[in-house]
Amino acid sequence: MLWTINKIYNRTFQVLMKVAMPLFSFTVPELLTGAGAIKKLPARIKSQGLKKILIVTDKGIMGIGLLEGFFSVLKENGIDYYIYDEVEPNPSIQNIENGLTQYNSNRCEAIVAVGGGSSMDCAKIIGARASKPKQTILKMRGKFHVRKALPPLFAVPTTAGTGSETTIAAIVSNPDTHEKFAVLDTKLIPPVAVLDPELTIGLPPHITASTGMDALTHAVEAYISRGSTKYTDEYAEKATKMIINNLEAVYKDGSNLEKRNELLLASFYAGIAFTRAAVGYVHAIAHNFGGQYGVPHGLANAIVLPFVLESSREQAKEKLAQLARISGIGKGDDSSDQLSLKFIEKIKAMNYNMNIPTSVQELMEKDIPLIAKRALSEAHPDYPVPRMLKKSECEDLIRRLLPR
Repeated sequence: MLWTINKIYNRTFQVLMKVAMPLFSFTVPELLTGAGAIKKLPARIKSQGLKKILIVTDKGIMGIGLLEGFFSVLKENGIDYYIYDEVEPNPSIQNIENGLTQYNSNRCEAIVAVGGGSSMDCAKIIGARASKPKQTILKMRGKFHVRKALPPLFAVPTTAGTGSETTIAAIVSNPDTHEKFAVLDTKLIPPVAVLDPELTIGLPPHITASTGMDALTHAVEAYISRGSTKYTDEYAEKATKMIINNLEAVYKDGSNLEKRNELLLASFYAGIAFTRAAVGYVHAIAHNFGGQYGVPHGLANAIVLPFVLESSREQAKEKLAQLARISGIGKGDDSSDQLSLKFIEKIKAMNYNMNIPTSVQELMEKDIPLIAKRALSEAHPDYPVPRMLKKSECEDLIRRLLPR
């Protein structure tokens, strides 16, 4: 009886959110695209009269000298820059607060996020804290608690995965509780994004694989979501086709600029789709693998994706079949049932071909009840999943991911 009441409440909430969604202002960032696009950014920054910026990135990017050309053009444009390169793989509350201190102490006027989703998430919340200094990060948790415009924010992804350059989301890690949580607000969408494939050339194959599968997860979960619309479906379809047709080739040959550019655009399109249609259980479970064990988000999504799709295949069959058709999977006379199965098998094959495991090595049986509880707490009622899981069903699904 309680399950039925909860299910009715969740579905009612999701319908109301879908109806209300057009009332929210989801801007699409201005794009600077193509090889060398990052060198166009200083002029764009200067056009806004900005003279002091904080660059939020990580030591890996700084260590390989990826931004030397960008720094030179900043100097040519008379822009002072300060570097915060302490971003952690899962940005914590303190990690963000440290960045805020540097932003304030240098009297910065704008933020440039360079890196993967971690750098962009960290930069977003630094910006939110700068605009609302009296509001803690924990009080920003959840939906629409920021509400105030951030300082000018420019997003430069160096991976084709998170889509964070166009989303309302930032994920924060709380090391005190071994938990990840989301801050969601339209104010977090960067006004300008730079998609420069040259910045992704040096990515190791395993990062290319996991971030690409992260973007695919965004597209697929948005597509099968009960919150999807014609608008989000269009972007999710384009993203899915582009990733399936390009990711494995880039995994094998990372120097292909054209295909790298396709993956960056696909990640951007997937971001547009899921920030409006939401994600699902893949993300809810993956976030908790990240919070509990530090599993990188893209890798966690890649591992979990086929298992969740199998659990929801009957309810999402027609949508999965359509993704198969669009991506050239299966035969013209295959039924929807056959195509939906073939689509999931294609995802498994991609994971296998890119050496992505089928289990989470850190996962322990004793942690499963807590992970399931936290995953369902994240998913309900916010994620309009095609099939709602009970706690026991979620635990059974997670149990399939135990190391073998």
